[in-house]
Amino acid sequence: MQDLPSRLPQQRSIVTDQLPGPVSAALAARTAASVPRGIAPSLAAYVVDADGGVLVDADGNSFIDFASGIAVTSVGASNAKVVDAVAAAAAHFTHTNFTTSPYQSYVDVAEKLNEITPGDHDKRTVLLNSGAEAVENAVKIARAFTGKPAVAVMDRAYHGRTNLTMAMTAKNVPYKSGFGPFASDVYRVPMSYPLRDQLTGPEAAERTIWTMEKEIGSENLSCVVIEPIQGEGGFIAPAEGFLPAIAEWCRANGVVFIADEIQAGMCRTGDWFAVNHENVVPDILTIAKGVAGGMPLSAVTGRAEIMDASGPGSLGGTYAGNPVACAAALAAIDEMETHDLAGRAREIEGIVREVLEPLVDETAGRVAEVRGRGAMLAVEITGADGRPDAAAVKKVAAACQAAGVLILTCGLDGNVIRLLPALVISESLLRDGLTVLAAALRSEVGV
Repeated sequence: MQDLPSRLPQQRSIVTDQLPGPVSAALAARTAASVPRGIAPSLAAYVVDADGGVLVDADGNSFIDFASGIAVTSVGASNAKVVDAVAAAAAHFTHTNFTTSPYQSYVDVAEKLNEITPGDHDKRTVLLNSGAEAVENAVKIARAFTGKPAVAVMDRAYHGRTNLTMAMTAKNVPYKSGFGPFASDVYRVPMSYPLRDQLTGPEAAERTIWTMEKEIGSENLSCVVIEPIQGEGGFIAPAEGFLPAIAEWCRANGVVFIADEIQAGMCRTGDWFAVNHENVVPDILTIAKGVAGGMPLSAVTGRAEIMDASGPGSLGGTYAGNPVACAAALAAIDEMETHDLAGRAREIEGIVREVLEPLVDETAGRVAEVRGRGAMLAVEITGADGRPDAAAVKKVAAACQAAGVLILTCGLDGNVIRLLPALVISESLLRDGLTVLAAALRSEVGV
């Protein structure tokens, strides 16, 4: 893997006697006194600088960042081209609202997303602020196009924290508990989970389709919304053949197939979008996270006839498609193309599998699986009895953080470690972080 330029030293370094250090500890106390407890940071440190694959905290500690702001800073947290583009755009105007006084950068981003998303059909793109907002608008558009109300989502799905997307999200705690009632006409159907269900893609799809036909009915169903690789649900990649079968059923039954590529998209899985792995062409894609180099921007891109079903003035928002965020997106996408970050994601996958896959045999299956694609990878941990072991995962995450490596966890059972390094991370930094992670896994689940 070729090293790319970076502003900060790309190295792990813990200089305080404990974490958090004194400055971060003081900031944590201020946080507790001013921010609700529903906001719960993963890192026991407060970041003052970040670049490439590292985060530097207020006490001078440097962490290897295997989170990337949850797959957002794919091009780095202070990519020079993105920073310059943001500064140049802000120097002219920070906001006008595209629906009141439009500007070119919005159109430029829409044209670019229409170009790189799957399929050669005529497309349209609406720009928004967040992933949840993109999903909610995709559902609105699908309902407007089909005239049908119902929405099908998958087991273990995560789609956001608004009222509708909480209904679409599977995990109760911490996302849904106490926040109901939720939006209606949302139905959950089985997802392919190869490690647990042992079904082929077509077999899993047959089960899902049976559920949709018998429990919802295609005559009532506006759309199926699916993460091509699930995020919060456990980084679950469905078995080969599952996505094409679901997409084909949707086409045959007048149901809009929506691919939620908010976490998996923008080169993260080794291609522009995860659906490209099986040449699936969705009717609508939702895009966010990595698209704008850390600036808040999301998009809904889809077939022109579907996207145009909503009447004039029915889509938009005050900050939707902010001009500074649009400039950042154009710079970030240019960096993805210039440095072939999809190719780097595939290189990252090769290194991660090289280091971590031997642990499956070495731990007698307690490292149950290393899965995912590109730089969206996960390690599922089970106990000696084969049941999910969330306690071990918490210990591994804590050990990594103490050693200067930030990792995140996920899965309904809390027993999955997820890896989302920046696509610009250097090989030496990646291998250093993986060495720390492998040592923590051996310590907690080794035999």
